[in-house]
Amino acid sequence: MTEAVLIDGNLYVKQPDGSLRPSAGKTDFAKLAAMSEEEIEAAALNDPDALPMTDEQWAEAMKVPRKRYIHLGVDDDVLSWFKSHGRGYQTRINAVLRRYVETHRKAG
Repeated sequence: MTEAVLIDGNLYVKQPDGSLRPSAGKTDFAKLAAMSEEEIEAAALNDPDALPMTDEQWAEAMKVPRKRYIHLGVDDDVLSWFKSHGRGYQTRINAVLRRYVETHRKAG
């Protein structure tokens, strides 16, 4: 999951190592600032990629898994490999475990 962060009106994408990279978005913010709320809403409703979300979809999107901190033994070579890719190795390990769980939940 990509996390976007707005800092001083500029959009950044959070990298796996925790660093921020300026977003390469295509939004014309000057044009957007000049539009009325009605024009913005009409443009959004005409964009198939920006269809309104239901209350149920928003509730699901806002769920953030609670973290539990545990002591976990990991093989030395596995830990070294994750650490060799820089900061955020614990987040990457969690992402791998999450993908495993999601795949097996779907499989039944």
